[in-house]
Amino acid sequence: MSKKKVLVVGGAGYIGSHTCLVLAERGYEPIVFDNLSNGHAEFVRWGTLEEGDIRDRARLDEVFAKHKPDAVLHFAALIEVGESVKNPVGFYDNNVIGALTLMSAAMDAGVGAFVFSSTCATYGLPDRVPMDETHKQAPINPYGRTKFIIEQALKDYGQYKGLKSVMLRYFNAAGADFEGRIGEWHTPETHAIPLAIEAALGRRQGFKVFGDDYDTRDGTCVRDYIHVLDLADAHVRAVDYLLAGGDTVELNLGTGTGTTVKELLAAISEVSGKPFPVEYVGRREGDSTSLVANNDKARAVLGWEPKFSLNDIIRSAWDWHSRSNHLVV
Repeated sequence: MSKKKVLVVGGAGYIGSHTCLVLAERGYEPIVFDNLSNGHAEFVRWGTLEEGDIRDRARLDEVFAKHKPDAVLHFAALIEVGESVKNPVGFYDNNVIGALTLMSAAMDAGVGAFVFSSTCATYGLPDRVPMDETHKQAPINPYGRTKFIIEQALKDYGQYKGLKSVMLRYFNAAGADFEGRIGEWHTPETHAIPLAIEAALGRRQGFKVFGDDYDTRDGTCVRDYIHVLDLADAHVRAVDYLLAGGDTVELNLGTGTGTTVKELLAAISEVSGKPFPVEYVGRREGDSTSLVANNDKARAVLGWEPKFSLNDIIRSAWDWHSRSNHLVV
């Protein structure tokens, strides 16, 4: 029996490449579609690479016709919140027009299963923590709004056009493959764990903490860090769910445990054995005090629960960054 094929759009990137690894382990055949603007060809180790842009409908049609995928996983988004404020046009062009183009191509190719990388940024500032999927959605930046728009479109496409989807609202993705084959590699890097590890490795001068006067246990922001392989597991389970006839649903992906910035930095110093300079500066516009997931629904719908701890996240990330010469700043 031939393997079911999954078109992994943005599959040369951080979360996409880890998901290809898990897809291959579970008996699927990943087909990576990526323009390599933020992805890395050397991360395409499980499945075929097809270069192309999600706004290029002719190229999408060509790839759908060639590979005839059973499902689509969509990771190909611009994700940097600060950049979305500086360049909202680029974010709407890629994240909205690109996603709508991809969705139309999928439907016209007869694909009825679509897994979408969404974000807790669609919620905006939290009314309550932990946040479940019924929390109001009021995003506070262009990045969050572009994701929210596609969630709304997917619900309409599911109701009126038969495109069933799982919308996965990530909290803070982190960590790396435990065998060190792939890991987090953004240019420029903006995520807290790799920035702190680079500081511990002496690749940057130190780590900046934005605000220490929040209403939290130590004054710094609280975030829910989830291992990238736990995220990948949820995506493959979402494909299984849709191909088994599952209906459109939105699900949070987080651990349900919050970690403050100070706690995170202490854990990184402990794992690395290397203290590093930390500078406290003013708050950053748009940062929420606390973002922690209620993940009960993902457990109920997909049978999913995160396996890896914060210590696992930091150890795998430390191993990846300390061995990766291309990450030197």
